[in-house]
Amino acid sequence: MVKRDLAMVLTASLNAGVPLIIGSAGTAGARPHLEATVGVLREIATEKGLSFRLVTVKSDLQAQMVLHSLARGELEPMGPMPQPTEDDVIHCQHIVGQCGTETLARALALDPDVVLAGRACDTAIFSVFPELLGYPVGMSLHMAKVVECTSLCCQPGGRDAMLATLDAQGFILESMNPACHATPASVAAHALYEQANPYEVEEPGGTLRLQAARYEAVDAHRVRVSGAEFVPRAKPTLKIEGAAHVGSRVVLIAGVADPRLLTCLPEVLAAVAQKVRTLLPGDWRVVPHIYGQGAVRALPPEHFSSHEAGLVVEFIAHDADMAMAVASVYKQNLLHHAFPQRLTTAGNLAFCFTPPELTGREAYRFVLYHVMHNAPLDQIFQIEAESIVPAWIQ
Repeated sequence: MVKRDLAMVLTASLNAGVPLIIGSAGTAGARPHLEATVGVLREIATEKGLSFRLVTVKSDLQAQMVLHSLARGELEPMGPMPQPTEDDVIHCQHIVGQCGTETLARALALDPDVVLAGRACDTAIFSVFPELLGYPVGMSLHMAKVVECTSLCCQPGGRDAMLATLDAQGFILESMNPACHATPASVAAHALYEQANPYEVEEPGGTLRLQAARYEAVDAHRVRVSGAEFVPRAKPTLKIEGAAHVGSRVVLIAGVADPRLLTCLPEVLAAVAQKVRTLLPGDWRVVPHIYGQGAVRALPPEHFSSHEAGLVVEFIAHDADMAMAVASVYKQNLLHHAFPQRLTTAGNLAFCFTPPELTGREAYRFVLYHVMHNAPLDQIFQIEAESIVPAWIQ
């Protein structure tokens, strides 16, 4: 699907003579994902006989730069994220920063046919052109904030392409799907998407303020938006992301409908884990999720499901064989564990699959989800240009 979609937009952009901008290559935007996406572009060029000028933006940060920022008190956690330790940062597999419009503007200055960026702000790839053309930054960013989610802002919401027509005072939104309608309510509600505060959107260069935004119906299908304002900050900030490998994962999926077991399920799971640890000592851990008893969000006991619960148990160990062994032993012990007022010695669990232990691949945890102040953007985001031609021409 990635190759199919890239071929479609690449061909269309080259035919139209309009630069194609792609952000967060490979969805995560680290160097391996950027390089893999460049590889797909090369394949398309060879298969379709296309030649074009490619500019890439690398978004990776070195751990030492992050540690320097941490030591200077310039690393601010986002939400409930804890401050990382030095070891946490060093053990991140990859660290990336979200480039903004200022970085993409540098890339566009190299006269590319295609800009392929690593990790990037979703808004930046849509707002950089109008900002370079002199349109108000607030209007450009607000438009970008909406259209980067395609027709999700419509009623009914969807994933169809969205057209925005921008002028100096505002913009008109129109879904390319005639069945998805942009309404004042649906577009205004989109300000809550991925936002704790619907009136302020933080961007690298400043804050987009929507307190004065207006949403007016043009007709039953389109909405005109105006009133957004942008307040720049003295120096851009940088959101950084990093994840560390924690081991291999195996997942056990089961259902529980025994009303007696449901009353003591967390205690039973903990007791079984303790028993398995005596049988299989080592570096592993078990992470249970009880759906119907607070797996998604904390619930008071009186709201617990009393008729059925879904059980998803993660087993994480230093290697896949150990994780699978722990899951198998855990399953057997859970099937026959004695709990208060038990009526049957088996059959207390229902499994969706046989075998019920499923490989969950490698497991990671977020270490960095922070804002870096005084980040040297020109040093971090490395921009390179090259000519892409079909392999049989080289």
